[in-house]
Amino acid sequence: MNQNAAALLNTAEAAAAVPSRNYIEILAVAPAVVLLTALVFTVHIDPYIQDKHKSTLRIIIALVFSLIVQNYLEYRLAVSEPKVVARTLASIYGYVVRPVILVLFFYIVKPDRKYGWAWLVIGVNTAIHATALFSHVCFWITPSNHFRTGPLHNACLVASAVLLAYLFYITAREFQPAKRLENWIPVLVVLIIAGSVLLDKTIGMENQPVSFLTIAVIISCMFYYIWLHLQFVREHENDLRAQQRIQIMISQIQPHFLYNTLSTIQALCVEDPPRAARVVKRFGAYLRQNIDSLNQANMIPFSKELEHTRIYAEIEMERFPNIHISYDVEDDGFLVPALTLQPLVENAIRHGVRIREDGRVSVVARREDGGRVIVIADNGKGFDPAAAQGNPGHIGIQNVRERLQKLCGGTMRIDSAIGEGTTVTIRIPDGTQKTEAAGQQRREP
Repeated sequence: MNQNAAALLNTAEAAAAVPSRNYIEILAVAPAVVLLTALVFTVHIDPYIQDKHKSTLRIIIALVFSLIVQNYLEYRLAVSEPKVVARTLASIYGYVVRPVILVLFFYIVKPDRKYGWAWLVIGVNTAIHATALFSHVCFWITPSNHFRTGPLHNACLVASAVLLAYLFYITAREFQPAKRLENWIPVLVVLIIAGSVLLDKTIGMENQPVSFLTIAVIISCMFYYIWLHLQFVREHENDLRAQQRIQIMISQIQPHFLYNTLSTIQALCVEDPPRAARVVKRFGAYLRQNIDSLNQANMIPFSKELEHTRIYAEIEMERFPNIHISYDVEDDGFLVPALTLQPLVENAIRHGVRIREDGRVSVVARREDGGRVIVIADNGKGFDPAAAQGNPGHIGIQNVRERLQKLCGGTMRIDSAIGEGTTVTIRIPDGTQKTEAAGQQRREP
């Protein structure tokens, strides 16, 4: 075979090899594209992830898609005829977008911050790499299509290292990985990204259509999605357990309240049938108007809770003329957990003032800075608050305390001394009132 024929054969083989090589390169990129496409669909249909996290994930995924395109384009430009401007712009985009994705990961770990300093780092990094269009300070592409670095060529690496270190810090601090196994996932993401940066620096990004860092970011998106889903599942399970516990507490209080009321009516039927008839009529009206509130494990208007308490107290005062209930309500325009006030007044009557010749119970409700205060005071026999926690006769105290804390972040303080009476002080912060009011408006038809 002569030299010309051999040259023609080599040229033909090279030409045939180009489509084959392009096909292999596309296959190398395809898994990353398929994985991201599946992630987009999964995030979109997942009803459990919060909207703000969904939005952040969508932005990250879109940027990662663009980064895959940038990687492949820069790879093709590196092995083709020199196109200096196009390759420079592609490189600038890659150096700018990678740190941006790291900052967006901040908003997944801790979404309630602004991270102004991080965006300032992004701005400086962008400005440094933009100089490649008119100087050799950061990097440049030679006319022969070779990549050359300048004195600031590590700007992206330094910016990414700072952002990655902060991502590791807020992840470790916010979620304390040792306490929950799934909280190691964000920490693992940080380590994967750090390892990919080292691989890109060691092997070089020019020899592959998709960089190790891009692959690491894709894996990180998947891990963060799994982590967010696990976080929601755990929170949802905790909420369900809390609701179940509240329902159990309500179920404990309701029969207790109804049994005591019916016992009072039964006693009046023997002692004073006409009065018993009045009480039955009053109690029937009470049940017809307010039974819905008894079945609620959530917050109800204080005015409705106060109405429950007034009717119960009137029934008790029908049987025991020696007791008197007074009300000083300056503000009733707020929400409380159902059956908050009534069990405490019931305890004051049944375990405190009933034995007194002049038993008195006062109910005060007022606004203070930062919330509302409800005070139930009596001049009864008093008790030891610590001992009462295990006493079935004081079942309402612990239930009310727990529901106040779980439903509205409220607190309850009990001051009592044997022979001197009892004062119960409830404080409900303002923060939950707007939330619960809005929730009630959404639930109302």
